Amino acid sequence: MSDFYIRLVPADVNWQPTPEAAATTAAYVTSLFSGPGDAVEEVEHKFYDLVTLIDAGECTTRITCSGCDGDISLAWLGDLVRKNGGVSFGHLDVSAPCCRAVVKVDSLRYEEPIGFARFEISAMNPTRAKYELDAEELAVVAGLLGHPVTQILAHY
Repeated sequence: MSDFYIRLVPADVNWQPTPEAAATTAAYVTSLFSGPGDAVEEVEHKFYDLVTLIDAGECTTRITCSGCDGDISLAWLGDLVRKNGGVSFGHLDVSAPCCRAVVKVDSLRYEEPIGFARFEISAMNPTRAKYELDAEELAVVAGLLGHPVTQILAHY
């Protein structure tokens, strides 16, 4: 069985909300899947001590270098995570394999988007007519948290 997620992360990789704002926002996201025929298996929020890779699973199909526009293999990201000892990062500077430029791993361009954050809200296996959150819903999430967010659609 596979799982689908809507993952919401702050636009600033180091920013974290208050615990109260996190709980309020998670409750709001849960309410978005409460209509007739709507469902969500679980909505949770997580705080991370270090900047953490918030990946999109099978949805990520391509990485492009922000330094030279060259293609970077998905295997490179996997190797980076393994070399780093996990998905948490003490610093984001990496040497791009295509041009050897030192770039921030969060500045690389990922199709579909992934994120790097110290906080996330995730909705597991959501079901509703419009799957992803729209601009208005994302604006409400940003308002409740007190910071703009990025939406990551993930499939594992």
